[in-house]
Amino acid sequence: MTVSQLLFQIPNVSQTDPKTLIFALFFSIFWLLPWKGVALWKTAKNSHKKWFIAIFLLNTFSVLEILYIFVFAKRKKINRSGQTDPSS
Repeated sequence: MTVSQLLFQIPNVSQTDPKTLIFALFFSIFWLLPWKGVALWKTAKNSHKKWFIAIFLLNTFSVLEILYIFVFAKRKKINRSGQTDPSS
């Protein structure tokens, strides 16, 4: 099978079922965008420029965003005197 034959077998968007397109739209609105928004907000708040660029440019279906939020974005603990705790 040649490359051109393989390319002609790939369906284009106009041949895709409308229900599939609606599902993809809702999936991106209600799953991907909130995770990406929270992760980008946390990276900006924590001044993690490299993380911000990676999360902004890569589409990992929210895996990278969830990892950043729950694993890498550690909050600094503030003691009662208002100073950051050096142990965290």
